[in-house]
This record gives sequence, C-alpha cells and structure tokens, in this order.
Amino acid sequence: MLNKFEIIAEPRTAQGKGASRRLRREGKIPAIMYGAGKEPTNIEIDHEKTMLQTEHEAFYSHILTIKLNGNDEKVVVKDMQRHPVRKLILHMDFLRVDENAEITLRVPVHYTNEDIAVGVKQGGGIITHYINDLEISCLPKDLPEYIEVDLATLGVGQVIHLSELTLPAGVRIASLASGGDSLPVVACIALKVEVQETAPAADAAKGKGKGK
Repeated sequence: MLNKFEIIAEPRTAQGKGASRRLRREGKIPAIMYGAGKEPTNIEIDHEKTMLQTEHEAFYSHILTIKLNGNDEKVVVKDMQRHPVRKLILHMDFLRVDENAEITLRVPVHYTNEDIAVGVKQGGGIITHYINDLEISCLPKDLPEYIEVDLATLGVGQVIHLSELTLPAGVRIASLASGGDSLPVVACIALKVEVQETAPAADAAKGKGKGK
C-alpha cells in the first residue's frame, strides 16, 4: 500500500443535530471512531482536506491514521454520509483497527486486459461487469488496495465467478467464507448481429414486384 492518508482530528463535545449543523457551517465534519475494544470517540475533522482525500479510490480501502490529542489511531472508513445534492460530507464513521484481528471491508475490483480479451479480439464479444467492488476479510497488514481480475484469456460465453478469483495471500472473500454462493463477477457476452437486407437487394425486389 503506497498511499498514506492522515487526518487531523479534534475532540467533539457538543452533540445533536444543531451542533452538527454548526460544525458543517464552520467547515468541519462530525465523525465518530469506535471498535478495537475501546469506547466510541466523537471527533470533528476538516471538511476541505478530507474531501480531497476521499477523491482517491484508495482512501476507502486503506488503513488511515487519525491524529487526535497527540496520539495516532489506525482506522478504516466504515460509513460516510453525503449530501444528496451538494458536494458535502455530512458524517463519517471510522472503525479502529486491531493489527491482530481480521477486518471486513469492501475494496474495488480492477479489470485488466479487457480490450485484448480472447472473446473480444477473436470472438467479437463484449465484456460485462457484474460487480465493481468486493467485500473481503483479512488482517490489516494484508489489506489490498484492490482486487485485480485479468481478462486476457476470457472467451465468448465464459464467466468468471467469485471462487475463481486470484486473491493476495491472507485475503478471503467474505461471502464465500460464510458459505455464500459463488456469484458471477464478469463475463464475455456474444453480440447479437441483425442481418438486414441491403438497399440494392431491396430495390431489386421492388422492381420484380412491379413487373408482374
């Protein structure tokens, strides 16, 4: 994990909707940290700086560092509420990370070699993605930025399922670990080609009809 994300936080003492609205007017995001056997901690963080970090895909699948009262807390983003219209973060939840305990988190799926897939280059098919992210379980040290799916050998009519994905060491798919079905991830679908009568052929057919 090459990216490093740090968030400067301050304790948040005032509670309630009114207090949260005041914070937002001041350019702050009300947030909370919880987990790892510690009491939940209400915090406030800078909206503009945090918004810039959220524009990086890796922000959501990384161990973040929250600096609070001279201490560093290792966390992951567990939930984020956005305004339905404005470019505004309303609230954030951070889950503390225990280095010795597995975490379950959604990470993005990156598809590679899509344009040179056998089914596309040789079979004229199209690639259909069924998922864009994946819920995985692993120790914090094994958390990947994304899961890569190589489509180079995917042929027309072929489907890659969850159980067929190549995962980094120490990483498991959460749904499969709990006995879930191996759902489709991506497929190469054959294009339906409609054969239409060419204009010259259509004109010839009309001419024959007139001569009868």
